[in-house]
Parts: sequence; C-alpha cells; structure tokens
Amino acid sequence: MARQRVKRFGRTERAAHWLLAGTFFTMLFTGLCLSVSAFAGILDRPTAKAWHIWSAVVLAAGLAVIALLGDRRSLARSAHDLDRFDADDGEWLLGAPRRFVNGRPAPPQGRFNAGQKLNASLIGGLMLAMYVTGFLLWYGERDTTYRFAGTVMVHDWATLILMLLVAGHIYLAVLNPATRHALRGMTVGDVDEDWAREHHAKWVGPAPVDGPKSPAG
Repeated sequence: MARQRVKRFGRTERAAHWLLAGTFFTMLFTGLCLSVSAFAGILDRPTAKAWHIWSAVVLAAGLAVIALLGDRRSLARSAHDLDRFDADDGEWLLGAPRRFVNGRPAPPQGRFNAGQKLNASLIGGLMLAMYVTGFLLWYGERDTTYRFAGTVMVHDWATLILMLLVAGHIYLAVLNPATRHALRGMTVGDVDEDWAREHHAKWVGPAPVDGPKSPAG
C-alpha cells in the first residue's frame, strides 16, 4: 500500500531554499580561501574575492526575482508561519534539553517547529549582519571613511555561528533518523503524512476517524 503524502513546500519555497544553500556554500568556501591559510592555494585571491562578492549579489537578486515571479502567497505563508511563536513553541524550546535525555514526545507543533523558527530567525539576522559588514569591507577598500574597527571580527563571528547553525541543520535533515524525513519536503515538496502528524500535529491535524461500517446485507 502506497504511503500517504502531504504537501509541505511549493516550487517557489524550494527554489529560495536551494538558492540560499548554493550561494551560502560558495561564499563560505571563497571566504575561507580569503581568510584561512590552509585554503589560500586553492583559488587565487582576486578570483576568490570576485566569486565571494558575486555570490552575495546573486543571492539578493535571485531572491528578489523568485519573489517577483514565483508564488508570493506561499512565501508570505512561510514567513508568517516562521515568525509566529506561541505557548507550545515556548514549551518546545524549554523542554528540548530534557527531551534529548529522556526521549519524551515534544509538544504539538505547526508546519515549522520552534527550533526551525528560531534557526530561521538567527540565520536571517546573521545574514543581514554579513551583508552590512561585507558591504563595509568592500566599500572600505575604495573609501577609507567606511573602514571601522571590528568589522572583520563581526563578519568572521557571524560566519562561524552560521557554520554551526548550518551544520546542525544538515545533521537533522540528513542524518538524524527522527527528522531526516523533512528533507523530502525540500526536495520534492511533500512528506510522509504519518511522520508529519507525529512531528507537526497542529499543521496536519489528527488522524481521520473511520466512520461506522455499513451493516451487512
């Protein structure tokens, strides 16, 4: 019997996610080539810097194009879902350390759980910090008025925190048995209905109850 699926993400949402993923890893790799001696010989500095800057431009422009030409309602829905925290989310976050130890079930969650909402908020804030400090570093090479102490440090720390968040995201999406089913939602758009009901009950709703059987004869 075929497993029941429920749609989680449309093409527009998936395109935005994979654009972010692709440009992030390009910027991470080229940033390491620019700042870490172990990576210095992989790309020459002008090429690494050009790829780094243009990846940031492609991300911003690509998201704008996706929002303009894609399904804006689905993007708005996801943004609304990610921005909305309720009492169950607070309980989910406060109880996460205990659940890690005792394995108890989490409070019911919507299409995104509280950890995903917090992760999205942190990544959004850090990406904004990266753009601001990245612009100052780029423009500061042309106008020394815009060279500020600490810009490089903020850019580097934001990069480090982003690396940790992305590493955790990849672990949960690819390796962790309880959560890796979510990866299907971001690749083909749907997820297993039973898994969704277990982990996102407020989104999927309770299992349907079979109606009374027709009397025989």
